[in-house]
Amino acid sequence: MTALQTTTRPGLLSGAYTAWAGPSPIQRTDHRTRLMHYLRGDHILAQLIRFALVGGASNIAYLLLFLAIHGTGPLIANIAGSIVSTMIANELHRRLTFRATTRVTWFTAQWEGGGLAVLGLLATTAALAALDFCAPGLGELTQATAVLTLMAAIGGLRFLALRGFVF
Repeated sequence: MTALQTTTRPGLLSGAYTAWAGPSPIQRTDHRTRLMHYLRGDHILAQLIRFALVGGASNIAYLLLFLAIHGTGPLIANIAGSIVSTMIANELHRRLTFRATTRVTWFTAQWEGGGLAVLGLLATTAALAALDFCAPGLGELTQATAVLTLMAAIGGLRFLALRGFVF
């Protein structure tokens, strides 16, 4: 049954009623179109959503590269994965998140975005070392929660810095 067709059945009191067949494909497409139009916009929330999606994609790239070259050792795999995934994220942020291909060159995005990534790495490392020093007896779940909270805060600061200063 399409959205234009309806079913007529005998009603309890009036003799007949028309059953609703749900939203039409045109209405569903309209909602999807409006959402996609919003997500492609330059609103800060739309950019933040794209920032998070790019971050997720670059984390997947990191994981795949880490697993692919883990035989060279976890340290080398971590460094290579971090560098490559940061480069991927910087370019996707330049092209998709902030649409800055005409304003910012590839090199500038890599240099400044990479510098921010290094600052974020230093900040998270220092904060985790301070946490370990101040509260060495934390349980694994508490440590994991602290790490996720810290990473979210650093990610938010990176978003603001990229949005305000780089792109």
